[in-house]
Amino acid sequence: MTISQLSRRDFLKLTASGVLGLALSELGIDFASAAPPTSQGLALFSGVQIYDAPFLTANKVDLLRKDEVIDLISDAQGDQFDNKFNTTWYQIDRGFVPSGVILPVETKFQKPVYEIPAEGKVAEVSVPYSLTYRAPYTFAKNAHRIYYETTHWINKVIITREEKTVWYEFYDNVLKETFYAPAYNMRIIPDEELTQLSPEVPNEEKLLHVDLATQMVTAFEGQNMVLSVRCSSGDRGTETPKGEWFTYHKGPSIHMTNFGDAVANIYSLPGVPWVSFFTGSGHAFHGTYWHNDYGRPRSNGCVNLPSSVSKWVYRWTSPVVPANEDYLQLPGQGTRVIVE
Repeated sequence: MTISQLSRRDFLKLTASGVLGLALSELGIDFASAAPPTSQGLALFSGVQIYDAPFLTANKVDLLRKDEVIDLISDAQGDQFDNKFNTTWYQIDRGFVPSGVILPVETKFQKPVYEIPAEGKVAEVSVPYSLTYRAPYTFAKNAHRIYYETTHWINKVIITREEKTVWYEFYDNVLKETFYAPAYNMRIIPDEELTQLSPEVPNEEKLLHVDLATQMVTAFEGQNMVLSVRCSSGDRGTETPKGEWFTYHKGPSIHMTNFGDAVANIYSLPGVPWVSFFTGSGHAFHGTYWHNDYGRPRSNGCVNLPSSVSKWVYRWTSPVVPANEDYLQLPGQGTRVIVE
């Protein structure tokens, strides 16, 4: 049986019988609970423990500091790290680290684009992280770091002749500030990467199914499954709402925050990529750069996905956001979503 041969009817039967995970594994589509390894990894916080084997009982040999970039040699299976669906570890030169606390990254410097349309263009960070500045000069005051595969709406290209440097200017509508990043650290997304996937399939035949028990997101075109991947839904107290929804408003780059809410856990996440909202209160499918630990609830209500997967969802669902727009809202429209 291939992925295209597993129908929605088969999927629902497997879910009810409790053997969906085994079936997906046999099909080779039970994607790892961590994003697939790349050539490099980024430590997501200070004090990431390095072990001499992929087991929590192994000897502790060293620590990683936050944002330390490491070479990934391979992945290995070992102990789960607070997540029964994630037993993947990464081997590095000093030992092994749990994959959930390492963001797979690449270092791909870009050739600058010197002209963009007046309405702007979306760009993604193509290096582990980039510094941003409050003015387009290397001696200007640093602002914050922007991370691999985060997206930002570029308003302007600036060339400083004194430094012979090309900068991209972008505005953060939450912080109400303009920032600048070196152009060689960001890739302007070409229009062809923003076109809809499976446009020949009527929207009413597309369905996104979120299974909270198994932390699986599954996409169907009619009776055919076309995607199945682990996610991280809302944690206790901020659960992803169950029900039938529609992806009626979307944006390629959103600064997500709960500023102003009466909560203790304040977060501020600029440049969240490929956001497909399905409720009016901000629940969405989106890319994730602050963890790599899919398969257990850990969000504030959204459905966390690896950025490459969230981009697929963004392009596959309706409505289609034009390449020259940074947000689109069409109430009453969108691709159907079932959360249960």
